[in-house]
Amino acid sequence: MNEEKVRKPAPGWWALSPLLVFLCLYLVTSIIINDFYKVPITVAFLVSSCYAIAITRGLNLDQRVYQFSVGASNKNIMLMIWIFVLAGAFAQSAKEMGAIDAAVNLTLQILPGNLLLAAIFIASCFISLSIGTSVGTIVALTPVAIGLAEKTGVDLPFMVAIVVGGSFFGDNLSFISDTTIAATRTQECVMTDKFRVNSLIIAPAVVIVLGIYIFQGLSVTAPVNVQAIEWIKILPYLVVLITAVIGMNVMLVLTLGIVLSGIIGILTGSFGFFDWFGSMGTGITDMGELIIITLLAGGMLEIIRYNGGIDFIIEKLTRHVNGKRGAELSIAALVSIANLCTANNTIAIITTGSISKDIAIKYHLDRRKTASILDTFSCFIQGIIPYGAQILIAAGLAEISPISILPHLYYPFTMGICAFLAILFRFPKKYS
Repeated sequence: MNEEKVRKPAPGWWALSPLLVFLCLYLVTSIIINDFYKVPITVAFLVSSCYAIAITRGLNLDQRVYQFSVGASNKNIMLMIWIFVLAGAFAQSAKEMGAIDAAVNLTLQILPGNLLLAAIFIASCFISLSIGTSVGTIVALTPVAIGLAEKTGVDLPFMVAIVVGGSFFGDNLSFISDTTIAATRTQECVMTDKFRVNSLIIAPAVVIVLGIYIFQGLSVTAPVNVQAIEWIKILPYLVVLITAVIGMNVMLVLTLGIVLSGIIGILTGSFGFFDWFGSMGTGITDMGELIIITLLAGGMLEIIRYNGGIDFIIEKLTRHVNGKRGAELSIAALVSIANLCTANNTIAIITTGSISKDIAIKYHLDRRKTASILDTFSCFIQGIIPYGAQILIAAGLAEISPISILPHLYYPFTMGICAFLAILFRFPKKYS
């Protein structure tokens, strides 16, 4: 009876206002204080979520909170969270076992000195693909890049940019990357299928950039001195990559990686049994903010959907769309704008994933390519904004300006161009 008396207004910009409140609170405040990480993104989502509940018509307070909780506990959101938990446990236990150092040493030793620049790029790509995080890759490799730049005379911002660029290769493709997890879960497609499509889209970018680094590195002749390779410590990464590629369930893949990391760490004396537990606990805890953000974003988007905001924005974005090409471009624009405003590619995907899925359904887009577009364009934008965590961390470690890195970010820019051309020319044909 109450729902009949209180009629909801027609969907309009008011339904999307929670998203606008979030963007304004996070973006405008960050600009004013000149620090994009000073305002906790969890607080911005909390305020906008409370606002979303407050403006909802036709339901009493308990019903509004219930509707919010329905979105937060969506099966895709919950499965995403379980994967985040396992990914955090694996990444930290493998790191403390010494797997990152082993992977760095292996990649740097397999190429000769005159291919130094290419070796750094390949190392960054391989490590990020293995550990699924661009930030972790930058933290691991940037100190090595700084030392090599000092010994060889290579421009420091250029050397650092190689690491930053390559780190987004794995951020975009890794099976344990939170962006890949978010993109595939929101679009309800299999990671292996998304990997195949995404690989075809960005393969030209990898070849072009690698060719540039090979050519530019021919004049670099300084030897690369690294520690001996501990081969057994690379095993967890290799097992995770191989089992993921052959199609094993991602949760089983991560569990296997955790067990292997623990066994190898204990056998090699890298840590004790309870230290292994401690590293897993640290990794899971480190995922806490992302899990909270995911829950709040899921609830807020459900309220927006209930109020008609999703249908409204789809209608606005696709009003002049006449086919699949325009629909894919609208998805690319949507996630890019969200990433510019949030400075976090995972959050951009989570925020726009539901809308993108509805656009994909309306225009019969292939979910695998839609997930690839979301992931690739979010990584492209994240890779070129000077206030993103990756560039800020790299610049801080190297003690240089974030702006000085931007002109040398060959891979992110080339990746973005290739993704744009893939939409324009309907590539790959099989998935377009």
